Amino acid sequence: MASALAELSETLAGAVTTAGPFVARVEARRRVPASGIVWSRDGVIVTAHHVVEQDENITVGIGEGESVAAKLVGRDPATDIAVLRAQASGLAAAAWGDADALRVGHIVMALGRPGKSVRATLGIVGAKGGAWRAPTGGQMDAYVQSDAAMYPGFSGGPLVDASGKAIGMNTSALSPGSSVAVPVATLRRIVESLLAHGKVLRGYLGIGTQPVRLPEALARQTGHETGLLVAGVEAGSPAERGGLMLGDTVVGMAGQPVRHLDDLQAQLGAERVGATVPVRIIRGGELREITVTIGERG
Repeated sequence: MASALAELSETLAGAVTTAGPFVARVEARRRVPASGIVWSRDGVIVTAHHVVEQDENITVGIGEGESVAAKLVGRDPATDIAVLRAQASGLAAAAWGDADALRVGHIVMALGRPGKSVRATLGIVGAKGGAWRAPTGGQMDAYVQSDAAMYPGFSGGPLVDASGKAIGMNTSALSPGSSVAVPVATLRRIVESLLAHGKVLRGYLGIGTQPVRLPEALARQTGHETGLLVAGVEAGSPAERGGLMLGDTVVGMAGQPVRHLDDLQAQLGAERVGATVPVRIIRGGELREITVTIGERG
């Protein structure tokens, strides 16, 4: 037993040694510094949006060396992701693990660098699931929850597996009271958009909705029991230009069913901006189809 524990201990210490070089210190708020992940060798750092409280005078600590200046590239409050560019090159970029291979019970570690040296806490994957929408509104590609303690300054740092590969970014902002990591797939999607555009493109209709239950006959026609009643249409919005009206019930978009708000939001990704899509509605008790050109949320 003692030898097995010693072997596990060495494995975990080795994982911290492996991951340590790509864990950065982020100084972008008055309180304790936070952590970040080295995204690329040319100085791109990924951290949590909520720890970047200032847009200027940001510094980043790489390894145990001195801090270097960094600029804010962009941020996405909905997914709690921010991207910085440090005045540095030749950095050790993060090695990414296979988050899909994670199972409940796997050992993980939360790493942070609020000071000069890397720090670690140990836990297991407590829950894992599919795509979900955070209370902040961001669409997450997977749900990864661990019981690794999140000490002050750990937000923005990586959640790593037993081999030292990053499987997500730790944040205390997405699900208060639990340690939820932003999964790798979400990081890649958001970071690429921020690097390319300085923001995350999201589709925009300009309607207010509320879920409603469909009459039995229309439920049979649509194949589902609920839709979204249009309770408001913004003047000059894509919805108004496309002909959506107060009192319509949206039951489909781009060939996909719309049963609740998440279904609608799922059809308003970056790839939809500027696209003209069919919207299936119920108006006056009858199924109809109109076309709407998706705008960009400002």
